[in-house]
Amino acid sequence: MSAHDLAPRSDFAALYMEHHGWLVGWLRRKLNGADHAVDLAHDTFVRILCQPDQKRAPLQEPRAYLTTVARNLLINYVRRQSLEQAYLDVLAQLPEAQTPSPETRLMLLETLHEIDAMLDGLPSKAREAFLLSQLEGLTYAEIGERLDVTVRTVKRYMAAAFEQCILLLDDAA
Repeated sequence: MSAHDLAPRSDFAALYMEHHGWLVGWLRRKLNGADHAVDLAHDTFVRILCQPDQKRAPLQEPRAYLTTVARNLLINYVRRQSLEQAYLDVLAQLPEAQTPSPETRLMLLETLHEIDAMLDGLPSKAREAFLLSQLEGLTYAEIGERLDVTVRTVKRYMAAAFEQCILLLDDAA
């Protein structure tokens, strides 16, 4: 390993040593002292470490960069927690005989996270059209009326949503 190969690693080590404690504190304040702050700080540094070396050039404002990466991870974490809580709330309302096994719960929760990520990749109107179709059973004409767009536009939205679904299935296979 040459000195050139070691430079990005030593820069990363310095970034970690100088800012890890600060980042954990920042995340604890955002999470009201939650223990997940250490995990999210770790994930932040892993995300940076996994970037290609050319993207890990020396930073002018390391805390601003760390904050941006950590904030994105925090948003994903909060969204996942919200989705999981909604799922658990629905499970709590089921009669005991219909409650899925722990293995099935985990599988369903993972699928919900994948669907959430898929929907997040869609433009807002396409996402709304897909949800109106799939959850409320509206026709394309009804969706068009609700979104104030043509049926042709609704068909484009649905095609984009179904394309995302197919990509999700391809990734799962």
